[in-house]
Amino acid sequence: MDTSRTLGMTSAISLAKPKASDLEHTKELSEYLKEYGMFEKDAELNHRFEVLGKLNTLVRNWIRDVSINVKNMPPQIADTVGGKICTFGSYRLGVAGKGADIDALCVAPRHIERTDYFSSFYELLKEQSEVTEMRSVEEAYVPVIKMKYEGIEIDLLFARLALKEVPDSVDLKDDAILKNLDEKCVRSLNGCRVTDEILRQVPNRESFRLALRAIKLWAKRHGVYSNVLGYLGGVSWAMLVARTCQLYPNATASTLVEKFFLVFSKWTWPAPVYLKQPYDAKLGFKVWDPRVNVQDRFHLMPIITPAYPQQNSTFNTSQSTRAVMVEEFKHYLVVLAVARTPEDHLEWYGLVESKIRHLISSLEHNTAIKTVHINPATFSCRVEEYLGKPHSSWFLGVDFNKSENVNIDLTNDINIFVEVVYKQSTYNKAYKDGMEVNCKYVKRKQLTNYLSVEDLEKFKPKTENLPRHIGQKRKSDPDPILLDSPGRDSPEPTKKAKIDSDLPQANLNGDDSNTSIDEAYSNSSLPDNSSLPDNSSLPGLAPEINANQVRLQFSFPCG
Repeated sequence: MDTSRTLGMTSAISLAKPKASDLEHTKELSEYLKEYGMFEKDAELNHRFEVLGKLNTLVRNWIRDVSINVKNMPPQIADTVGGKICTFGSYRLGVAGKGADIDALCVAPRHIERTDYFSSFYELLKEQSEVTEMRSVEEAYVPVIKMKYEGIEIDLLFARLALKEVPDSVDLKDDAILKNLDEKCVRSLNGCRVTDEILRQVPNRESFRLALRAIKLWAKRHGVYSNVLGYLGGVSWAMLVARTCQLYPNATASTLVEKFFLVFSKWTWPAPVYLKQPYDAKLGFKVWDPRVNVQDRFHLMPIITPAYPQQNSTFNTSQSTRAVMVEEFKHYLVVLAVARTPEDHLEWYGLVESKIRHLISSLEHNTAIKTVHINPATFSCRVEEYLGKPHSSWFLGVDFNKSENVNIDLTNDINIFVEVVYKQSTYNKAYKDGMEVNCKYVKRKQLTNYLSVEDLEKFKPKTENLPRHIGQKRKSDPDPILLDSPGRDSPEPTKKAKIDSDLPQANLNGDDSNTSIDEAYSNSSLPDNSSLPDNSSLPGLAPEINANQVRLQFSFPCG
């Protein structure tokens, strides 16, 4: 497992070897991912292999036929021109899950043109009984034929090389292979070149693959796995995980998942993510370089592909979609309206809901807060103190401004909201014994406690089945100490919150670091101080707490 070589733009943050507990947690993580269909069974893998073999034979026969019948090539020469299918994406990376599609590339010699591919080869595919739901997208940025072959979804690209023959041993990683090619062929080839280069840039492929499966599941569960819609696609997530592997080359997969959230909740976009030193092979193709290309300066989350010509894999990302992804690392307030009877709750619910806008307005005027986003849906929770009581809860996502060594106190904002609610209930003579409005600060991984069993079934998080210790923070890495608001049985506020200035601070790097996180990211201009939100939708896979973690504390009147 020990990996001595250092990959990437900087030295590693930690070369610590895994402990026995890390290996056990990784085993548990693997079992958890299998339960969620992130692995294929042997029969499915064999089926994919067979399908790719059939496609490869089809391609070679088609190239031979076109060479003879269209290009007037002697049969004995046509037998030697070759051609092949290459895979890329999740299948090539070795992380394809159950039912995943296959990204593949048809590589042809120089006398086979793209028009041949989208005409005669397309027609040949239509004749195959195994092929269904086929369509061509010839005018796309990267032209592609989409289809199902024996039920497996396949995106098949095309590239012709400037070679008389394409043997099985052709080396696509060699930059010279791009000479005299048009841009569409270069883009098509880049899928394979980037995928293979990612694998070359990780110190331990098995750890990388397992960690990537976990991150893919997390991203899909959170609705941020889509390059087309402006989120991150598979190659982008793969590069982020690969960069994490470079920084922690000896870490197990469970630790890598933890460190992934540590690293990229701290990252200051638009600082680019590189897996290797960029270079220009001087073949005339444009590479991502904000010093030269003005448009590159406006990219929001640049994650740069490691193969020439280097490109930003997240050029579709917008301000809004970036904000949604960054929100995955934010904090939450839960507002709870509790009553003694269902009838009381119905009235109390409406009153509290009508005043939440005052809370949002107050929070937005707090200089420590950047934005507040409320989920308009309401939920019932499983917290013991509310079981058996009619109640509703609202989730407010809170995005804090980054400040150096600042303790944030939301007590006044919360007290104003509580006071508005109770004053209104008194004025309306709506208040009844047992009516409470409480506000609690929670991290994202704790939100499942505020969802009912029915809601958990609906969203299918299955948090109970998650290994409890995977990526769990060490005892030396405490969570912020918070005083939640106790229930109130009186509309008269009495006390205000206090700030605890002696809260323990956690070490970001741990005792085994040989490079600080800021030194590791010096090439990307990361800040020296940043709040590190704690998050993972895979509960228990939480990052360590930054030494400058934003700390909240609010107390509420008790009677």
